[in-house]
Amino acid sequence: MTEVVIGIDIGGTFTKFGIVDKNGNCLAENFTSTDKFIDFEVYLEHLHTEIEELLNTITTEIKIKGIGIGAPNGNYYHGTIEHAPNLNWKGIVPFIENFKPYFPGIPMVLTNDANAAAIGEMIYGGAKDIKDFIVITLGTGLGSGIVVNGELVYGHDGFAGELGHINVKHRGRKCGCGKSGCLETYVSATGIKRTVFKLLAERVDKTELRDISYNDLTAKMVSEAAKKGDKIALEAFEITGRILGVKLADAVACTSPKAIFVFGGLAKAGDLIFNPTQKYMEENLFPIYRGKVKLLPSQLQETNAAVLGASALAWKELEK
Repeated sequence: MTEVVIGIDIGGTFTKFGIVDKNGNCLAENFTSTDKFIDFEVYLEHLHTEIEELLNTITTEIKIKGIGIGAPNGNYYHGTIEHAPNLNWKGIVPFIENFKPYFPGIPMVLTNDANAAAIGEMIYGGAKDIKDFIVITLGTGLGSGIVVNGELVYGHDGFAGELGHINVKHRGRKCGCGKSGCLETYVSATGIKRTVFKLLAERVDKTELRDISYNDLTAKMVSEAAKKGDKIALEAFEITGRILGVKLADAVACTSPKAIFVFGGLAKAGDLIFNPTQKYMEENLFPIYRGKVKLLPSQLQETNAAVLGASALAWKELEK
């Protein structure tokens, strides 16, 4: 009999879920909609049905040991999702309390989606032998998980490590969280789009990006233009890398990590984002840290990294 856990990653648009063994093998996975469900209880009932259908596709005999859930604004201590701006369910949502009856007797644990990615990196990825590291997720926003001495940092309230909402510029760009000048408004797939359009307004360089509307523009398009030598796109990556590098230098001063892993859509730009980030991080590090911190791409499999992160959370909790 194979022991497995269920990994669930709740995103603003989709919820991904999979059945994962202790070695990180995903026996089956699928996804369903998140944003079409206004009613939380209807969503939970639907998610349970989808997971049961997935379990029925597995031909080998399995035993479910636990369930791990990664969610925006997930609180590890309380099993709640709290004031997530990109979900339909507002306020404090008691996720585990309401989901447990669907899987009686099976331990459940929930945390922030970026924290789950950090645990996934620790168990299945490039941080297997590293006790002090940071994971940065560059998607629609910027998430982060901070690990110190082999343990994820949660803080007293379960919400430590929100680097996406440290301040870059006083009264800077408006953020979805309600603040202004947050790091994720400059460094994320959305942030680089905003930078491109600011440059387009200020400069007259010829660029293919002028013919693309804001809603149609993607970080991938900016990356492809930069690879062709587009000056606006290259400058946008330089600005993005500079801001990220400076703020990572600040983060290093707090926890002295051995490595920083970068994951997500914007990280797929490779050297376009890694080179300026590395450069400006080194320039802004306190001298005693220089040359010590590795900046690395995540080694989680891109196709099911979110599910692996959530399942790793469950396995780590079971070890306790």
